[in-house]
Amino acid sequence: MMGAFPLALGAPAILLGLLALPVIWWLLRATPPRPIRESFPPLKILAQILKKEETPDRSPWWLTLLRLLLAALVILALAEPVWNPRPETLNGKEPVAIVLDNGWSSNEEWNARKETAERLIADANASGALIYILGTAEKLNADVGPLDATTALERLRALNVRPIPVDRAAAFDRLKTVLSGVNGVRVAYLNDGVDTPQATAAVKSMEASGIASVIWYQPSIAALSAIRQVENNANGLTVHAVRSNDSRAPGGVTIGAYDEKGRRIAETGLVFRANEATGEAVITAPYELRNDFNSLRIDNAPHAGATFLVDDNNKRRRVALLSGSEADLSQPLLSPLYYISRALEPFADLLRPRNAELTKAVPELLEQKPSVIIMADIGKLPGETEQAMVDWVAKGGTLIRFAGPRLAGNSEQDPLLPVNLRKGERSLGGALSWKESQPIAAFPDTGPFAGLPTPQDVTVTRQVLAEPAVDLFEKSWANLADGTPLVTGETRGRGQIVLFHVTPEATWSNLPISGSFVDMLHRILTLSRNTGPSPQENGAGASRALPPYLTLNAEGALTPPGGDAKPLILKAGETGKVSFDNPPGFYGVEDSMSALNLFRPDSEIKPLVRPDLTIPVTTARYAADESLPLRGPLFGLAALLLALDALAILWLGGHMRRRLKTVAAASLAILLIPAVLALGPSPARAQQNDSKPGDQAILDAVNVTHLAYVITGDSAVDDISKAGLFGLSRALADSTALEPGDPIGVNPESDELAFFPLIYWPIDPSAKMPSPASIARIDAYMQQGGTVLFDTRDQDAAAISFDNSATPANARLREILSGLNIPALEPVPTDHVLTKAFYILQDFPGRFRGSQLWVQASQAPEASKDRPVRVGDGVSPIMITGNDFAGAWAVNASGTPLLPTIPNDPDQRVLAYRAGINIVMYMLTGNYKSDQVHVPELLKRLAN
Repeated sequence: MMGAFPLALGAPAILLGLLALPVIWWLLRATPPRPIRESFPPLKILAQILKKEETPDRSPWWLTLLRLLLAALVILALAEPVWNPRPETLNGKEPVAIVLDNGWSSNEEWNARKETAERLIADANASGALIYILGTAEKLNADVGPLDATTALERLRALNVRPIPVDRAAAFDRLKTVLSGVNGVRVAYLNDGVDTPQATAAVKSMEASGIASVIWYQPSIAALSAIRQVENNANGLTVHAVRSNDSRAPGGVTIGAYDEKGRRIAETGLVFRANEATGEAVITAPYELRNDFNSLRIDNAPHAGATFLVDDNNKRRRVALLSGSEADLSQPLLSPLYYISRALEPFADLLRPRNAELTKAVPELLEQKPSVIIMADIGKLPGETEQAMVDWVAKGGTLIRFAGPRLAGNSEQDPLLPVNLRKGERSLGGALSWKESQPIAAFPDTGPFAGLPTPQDVTVTRQVLAEPAVDLFEKSWANLADGTPLVTGETRGRGQIVLFHVTPEATWSNLPISGSFVDMLHRILTLSRNTGPSPQENGAGASRALPPYLTLNAEGALTPPGGDAKPLILKAGETGKVSFDNPPGFYGVEDSMSALNLFRPDSEIKPLVRPDLTIPVTTARYAADESLPLRGPLFGLAALLLALDALAILWLGGHMRRRLKTVAAASLAILLIPAVLALGPSPARAQQNDSKPGDQAILDAVNVTHLAYVITGDSAVDDISKAGLFGLSRALADSTALEPGDPIGVNPESDELAFFPLIYWPIDPSAKMPSPASIARIDAYMQQGGTVLFDTRDQDAAAISFDNSATPANARLREILSGLNIPALEPVPTDHVLTKAFYILQDFPGRFRGSQLWVQASQAPEASKDRPVRVGDGVSPIMITGNDFAGAWAVNASGTPLLPTIPNDPDQRVLAYRAGINIVMYMLTGNYKSDQVHVPELLKRLAN
């Protein structure tokens, strides 16, 4: 380093070469000019000999100066100069304490922070000072020092960013303990710029610990943002984000939603308005898709605060409502389900049966797989229905029941009650009466309502009573002031049964019209998907210990838990807290996990304000090595001067004038290039000859609609498929306006499939299993709007074996479907468009009769009197049957059927053709039949 001048040389000895510049100058001055060449005429040469003017024997001064400068630049470049080398930060032998914030917000600038710490260690090593080093997000028993430079570097490299908040109070207490009795310590605090509780007090505590000075490093956190809460509402998933509250300008982030396999399945943009630190956005996706969300992440924000984990507590539930008093629905305020619906609509998707009969309503609701079923005043379910409900609860369902006259009058033992009930109810003024209405007692600390405020204005005038039992206290989730239970619950298998001992409408109690009713139902809904065992499984007052399943790393990605992660201990009514032992992540087991997130709904990101200290404080900034090597730029400048020298020589030698003529000729050639190209063959004409094999077949497939079949390799099967589609094409031409071309056999692995609206795939168990490439192309074909009709052709064998699933063709079909992204399937409903696409059909026979035709399950409402066809967009990408359609359609060139139907019924072949025509019409026209419900109204208007 050259004194105070910020320039350093890697090879200063090379500068001795500058002493040669005078010699170079002398040689350049003595350089004679270049000889002039002339043509031979001797007389002209003799005439020039007698010239009076003489040519100078020295080069021009400016050319000499240019060459001297060129030589000097080369010498300087070889000396490896470096501009602005790093000045030393620490001088003296006093001990140095390096404190680094390594919490969640440190990840983006962690490299710069470590480089800064490495410089400080190098400076301390140069002056022989002892070094102390610690992180503010580490264990309290971590080694702090004193350390030498080598050990300090090893300790620094062992420090990593933790996805947890920093604990400055504990860290500085640890530092003060270690530095007790050591004077003159210099502290370098490399903080993350984010404020935390007690941060000011922790920093100011250094004043009384013998510390001599502080170097304060602090970055800007204006671009820091995080997700602090999500709400799964009826219209979508609302995401609440927060950014540094010193950010003034408007801004925005993109938030992606990921499933448990890390696939991005939805996203939204979130905008922060000017001078606002919070913002929110809504992911408007179907709740089925929202229930697949596993995590939300802010794009381009590699820190743990940008990831929010979604567990069952953030997922919407399907809640089925069932009432035994349908007649009361004419008066909404008296309806048993009115207040329940109002309480649950913000948190759940409600399902109601379409049939009033319990034998049909309960199976209908169970088929929709609700998380919770609420039964209002239903005494006892029929036998088969009751067993189905018991099985559903044992598999994880939550049943909530409300009392009423029917339940109070039921004298039979009910397996769907958490406790045994006395017959009849206790009411104000009755046989088992109170003198006055009873208030609600405080909620037990061990129950699911722990932590909820005790409702002061809720009273009960009537209730059903539980029979005394040893375990009645453990099953009581809420009690009245006299000790009788108001809400009881019991775990059954993986599910639970809950009973409110009052009605769900405001007849026995005013609880349903209170705010506590909403909180209690919401808490039970949370329990329906809650992780870990319920309170009853662990006993009264016990805590839950949830083992770490997946934890967040510093970049906000889910990884297997490290060795430092410990089980999360949760008490009833409490939420976990992020710490070194419990980093953010999922805790529990695979099918029952609870999310522990870094941010809470009220969390903020505030900039850390440096407190006023009585000891000297120096402010510094994080920066990587800003030294600029000058070797490259100097060589570049020397090359430029060399080019100028070459041009000067050409000019002095007279070559520039001749070069100008060459440039003019080149310019003329460039101008003539477009004209030459215009005379050549045009790209359009050239492309006419750029044909490829198979192009004509593609054009033929596009011009005419063709039905296609998959070539299996078995000539007998392929011939029947071709003959079957040929017969169906003839039937289509005879009955409809469609005139299909000849059937085409395709190989899914190599042929283009996009030209065919329908591909018939006969399943041959003896054929070779399709390759993964074939499966992938078929999957893409189905995703892009095509339909594949799988025909196992085994209905006859299935009828003999009485088990369709046991046939070889069915087993092969399962193998094929295992590689496809197929939707949920269902037999064609009676109100499906397929049953009315051209002919009105009730079933879809082929060569056999008995196998159902399976299509994509419709999410549309069922048909009604005013709309006889189920409405829905698009067509099913997959159909499955075992009736051997192609065998029924197959004809020879003269139109004679090739195979008999089983049974041999001419009407069955006619119905098979009609089924095929309906399938093709459905594929080509979609759900047009559903719009025909408007025809009567249109005709009525036209008549007027």
